[in-house]
Amino acid sequence: MPSQKIDAMQFPKFALCLRQISTYVFATIFVVILTLVSERALPSEASPVLNFAAANTTVPTQSIALQIPDRGGSFVTAAVNRVGAAVVRIDTERTISRRVDPFFDDPMFRRFFGDQMMPQMPQQERLRGQGSGFIIDRSGIILTNAHVVDQADKVTVTLKDGRTLEGKVQGVDEVTDLAVVKIQGGNDLPVASLGDSSAVQVGDWAIAVGNPLGLDNTVTLGIVSTLKRSSAAVGIPDKRLDFIQTDAAINPGNSGGPLLNQQGEVIGINTAIRAGAMGIGFAIPINKAKEISSQLARGQKVTHPYLGIQMTTLTPQLAAENNSDPNSPLQVPEVNGVLVVRVLPNTPAAEAGLRRGDAIVEIDAQPVTTAEQLQNIVENSRLGTLLKMKVQRGNQTSLLAVRTGELQKAS
Repeated sequence: MPSQKIDAMQFPKFALCLRQISTYVFATIFVVILTLVSERALPSEASPVLNFAAANTTVPTQSIALQIPDRGGSFVTAAVNRVGAAVVRIDTERTISRRVDPFFDDPMFRRFFGDQMMPQMPQQERLRGQGSGFIIDRSGIILTNAHVVDQADKVTVTLKDGRTLEGKVQGVDEVTDLAVVKIQGGNDLPVASLGDSSAVQVGDWAIAVGNPLGLDNTVTLGIVSTLKRSSAAVGIPDKRLDFIQTDAAINPGNSGGPLLNQQGEVIGINTAIRAGAMGIGFAIPINKAKEISSQLARGQKVTHPYLGIQMTTLTPQLAAENNSDPNSPLQVPEVNGVLVVRVLPNTPAAEAGLRRGDAIVEIDAQPVTTAEQLQNIVENSRLGTLLKMKVQRGNQTSLLAVRTGELQKAS
C-alpha cells in the first residue's frame, strides 16, 4: 500500500516530464525541417556569387542582373565612340611676304645711315594655324571650315590614332565657310555619320567634338539654344548662313569639328564664336554642307546668286523713328519690308534701278518682311533668275525686275 501511494504521487511529475520531452522533440523536428527547406532555397540565392568561382554553375539571367551593377556609359559616351575616330586635327602653314617701309629704301637714308642701319626684318614669314575636321568618306574626304585652310601652303591631318598624313585642299567656298580636304594615301578610314539638321529642335542635346586650343580629342556638352540664327545677326555679314546656336563650349581650334546629336550623328559644323559672348557658339547646319560638299570634293566652284545691295529689316515703328529725326539723311516708307541701305555700283540691283531708301515689300507676289527672308530667296534662286519686286519709294509704288548675277567675292 505505501508503495502504490508513492507511485500515484509521482505520476503527475512523470506526466509533466513526458510532456516537456515531447515538446522538445517536436521543436527539434521543426528546426530540422526548416533547415532542410532553407538549404534547398539558399543555393539559388547565392549562385551569382558562386558563378565567379565555378564556371560550370548555371545562373539565371535575372539573378545576375540583380547582383552586377550597370557600368555602361552615358549617351554622350556612345555618341563620341561612334564618331570620335573620324574627327581629325588640321594643322596649316602658309607663307606671307612682308613689305619693308619705303623710308628704309630711300637713298637719302642709306647715304646718311648706311646699310648697317637697315632693319634686319625677314621678307617672308610662316604662319601656322590649327583647326578640326571630320572624315565623310573612307577614301579620306574631310569636311572643315574654309577659314581653317584659307590660303594654306601645307595641310597636315592628324588622326585620333596618332597617324599624321598630308592633306590637300580640294575646294573652298568662302560664302558658306566650308572646305573639303583630301588625305593623301587615305584608305578605309573611319567615317562620321551625317544626320539631318532640318530635324533639329531647340532644346536638343548638342555635343561638340574637336581640338580647341590645341587640346586634342576634346568633348563638350550643351543644348541647341536656337535655330536659324542669321550670320548677319552673329556679326558675319559676308556669309550667307543660318546657324545652329548652341551653349556647348566652342573655342579656337574647334572650328571645322562636328556638332553631334545624342545619337552620334553630325548635325552641324562648329564655326564661329561671338566676340565678347560667354557660352554661345555657332555651327553650320550639316544639310548646307551636304548641298555643296560633292562639288568642293571635285574641285568645282560653288556659285552664289546676288543682287548687289546692303539691306536691313524695316518696320513701321523703325521708319517712324527715322522720319521723326531731324538729322535723318532720308525719309523712308513706314511699311513692313526690307530697306535698301546701299546699292553697289555695276551690280544687278543698280542696273534694275534700285535706289537707297527703297523698301522692298514683295518678291514674285510674295510678301517680304525681313532681310534674312530676302537673302534666302536670292540664295535659293539660280543665276540669271528674274526676280519681280514690288518696291515702295516714298509715296510711290513701283515694280522692278532684277536678274540675279554671280557673286564674285564674299565681300
